[in-house]
Amino acid sequence: MTTPPGKLILMPNTLDFGVNGEADLQEVLPLGAIRIAARLTHWVAENAKTTRAFLKRVDAVVPLAQPLQALSIVELPRPPKGTRVVALPDLKPLIQPALQGHDIGLISEAGLPAVADPGAALVQAAHALGVRVEALAGPSSLLLALAASGLNGQSFAFVGYLPVDAMQRGTRIRELEALSRRAGQTQQMIETPYRNEALLAALLTHLRGDTQLSVSCGLTLPQAWTRTDAVAQWKAHTSQMPADVPAVFSLLAP
Repeated sequence: MTTPPGKLILMPNTLDFGVNGEADLQEVLPLGAIRIAARLTHWVAENAKTTRAFLKRVDAVVPLAQPLQALSIVELPRPPKGTRVVALPDLKPLIQPALQGHDIGLISEAGLPAVADPGAALVQAAHALGVRVEALAGPSSLLLALAASGLNGQSFAFVGYLPVDAMQRGTRIRELEALSRRAGQTQQMIETPYRNEALLAALLTHLRGDTQLSVSCGLTLPQAWTRTDAVAQWKAHTSQMPADVPAVFSLLAP
């Protein structure tokens, strides 16, 4: 008798990265997702260390089906230098447990896997191999920030990280502002937390005064905040950016 294939389950993670003051797991993730996480024995992770930390938090709510040490946690391979994707043959071994009947959990360091996340390549591999994919509900910093911003949620784009070089960064910011103005589209970006202050300063330097800028910081944490204001008002009343908490930056030009 042939064993039916398992599924690739996209498991949402918290947004707090396990920092001090981390959110209560049950206030961030649905109980159904926590129960599914507790029963899974095979995982593909962006980061094995943060996945083990996540599973310890799961175990405190719903006991794991097996001890943490007995679980299979495999890290996603990094794309070869100069490319953006991992080839299907390199990902097929990670899907193999599903072909043998086991459900596999795919998890990012934070938020929804495969959304602004390298896990998308594994999802493509699962589809190519005929493995069913199931996405579970959970927090997405991009969508939470967009909803809290009050900017255009009907048309938006996530552009990832901006260039580190100051001149290139300024050019990119002006390009995104022009695109936002033409299309009426919200532009979203992120930065490594220790460069949050530098990105905010660059945005205030290169954006027009009437462009709307929104910053969401520490989403789902008790100290979370979102501020949306015209750039001119940001300059008049600046906000302090933490260097150790993730933030999402959104802009909409009139």
